[in-house]
Amino acid sequence: MSLTADQKKKIKELLRTKIKGKLANYARETTSMPFLAKIIQDEEKVAAYSFIHSLATTLGTSIYENVAKIIAEPSSQEVGTKVKVDGTLSSAQKSVIDRIKNDLRNGVRKANKAKETQEVLKASSTGGKPQKDGNEVDFYMKRNGVEYYFEIKTSKPNIDVFTKSKEKLLEWIARKKKPVKTLVVFPYNPYHPKPYNRFTEQGVLEKGEEFLVGDEFWDFLGGKNTYNDLIQVFDEVGKELRKDIDAKIKEVARTKMKV
Repeated sequence: MSLTADQKKKIKELLRTKIKGKLANYARETTSMPFLAKIIQDEEKVAAYSFIHSLATTLGTSIYENVAKIIAEPSSQEVGTKVKVDGTLSSAQKSVIDRIKNDLRNGVRKANKAKETQEVLKASSTGGKPQKDGNEVDFYMKRNGVEYYFEIKTSKPNIDVFTKSKEKLLEWIARKKKPVKTLVVFPYNPYHPKPYNRFTEQGVLEKGEEFLVGDEFWDFLGGKNTYNDLIQVFDEVGKELRKDIDAKIKEVARTKMKV
């Protein structure tokens, strides 16, 4: 299974809306990049960098999760974005999670999601309290009665981000008090065609069980060839809006950087 004609249409509409919104509302926030501007010696290239960085942020904060929803919806009982994870955390649960996290960072143990899940669920939830942080997931899916909680991350995080994500994944299990599936996903592999091998990951997450990269994630949601279809959709919209994007970059470049 891959993307249906209806899914492709919905994804294209989403991309057009988000990108056209960015084109209409974007104004360069950074007005001074003296070192980069002097090295590059090209206002348009600096403007392009600024705009593309902003567009990449939009992809990460509002596009990927909504694309995931469109893809997963036909084969799922429930889907959602920015979903709140209810439940509480006790001091005993936090202690177990901290021990697992620290042992992984120190190389005392290897990542084993099934074993870690058992340890977290065995910890007493007595005295649990609501938490302000870590109570929202980027994308939620319930399929065949199984609940999945996804955190969508930038593709090259540092070790602290990996560790914080690990903590969140285990906390979500503790909050739900059952073995739900919690995963970190990266929308693409920045090292393609080589396997994803970010040095900062350092065995904190178990590959395949709690983090998926590129086609692993998209094909998991929509079936084989979903990732390839998705790339094609993005390509078609990019070609359609290329002139508008180029014009925006030139417009932004007319506002000179302060030095």
